[in-house]
Amino acid sequence: MERLQKVIANSGLTSRRKAEELINSGKVLVNGKIASLGMKVNDSDIIMVNGEVLEKNEKKVYYMLNKPRGVISSASDEKNRKTVVSLIDTDIRIYPIGRLDYDTTGLLLLTNDGELANILMHPKNEVEKTYIAKIEGNLTPQEFYSLKKGIMIEDRKVIPTRLKVRKTTIDSQIIEISIIEGRNHIIKKIFAALGHSVSKLKRESYAFLSLGNLKSGEYRELTLKEVKKLYSFK
Repeated sequence: MERLQKVIANSGLTSRRKAEELINSGKVLVNGKIASLGMKVNDSDIIMVNGEVLEKNEKKVYYMLNKPRGVISSASDEKNRKTVVSLIDTDIRIYPIGRLDYDTTGLLLLTNDGELANILMHPKNEVEKTYIAKIEGNLTPQEFYSLKKGIMIEDRKVIPTRLKVRKTTIDSQIIEISIIEGRNHIIKKIFAALGHSVSKLKRESYAFLSLGNLKSGEYRELTLKEVKKLYSFK
């Protein structure tokens, strides 16, 4: 017997958090009856989500994509814009782990494994992400020091795990910054708080994974060893 939200997430349909929302909104049926959050099911139970029977025990797949600029980090888009899922050649329903903004490029993981997605996105597991940001203007020594010590963003302090100036010109700077935060637009908000806008942003690494030779728009499957190592963050 397993909890219903875990079974839905493991099917690859959606994340565990979204599965919980679907259950709470009455959109999940078990053997024809409206399900409740936390209930347990077995292999013989018939689960329906939004009127469709849930396909269980689908093969788990894991991809690393070098996301191009101008692509939506979503499985679908109501405005019919190109999505990251459309760049992966698979018949299995997958979704991105977390998000990168429309104009942000770099490393993005996609899967149908809801359990792993939940592990990697949960704040308590402190998964490090490294970004390369091109900012307008230059950080003053005081701003750099303040950022390194931690800066308040929406009433919560963000402390970079690593911070390095890669290149400085008269009107811009390229900064390498690593964080364990997962809030939306967090890198842009960090530099905006110091009075600097971000003109380019790329995620260079996620946990121990890096893009390597992947060009923009290219992807590869993760190895079994890499998947097991990602599970170790639990």
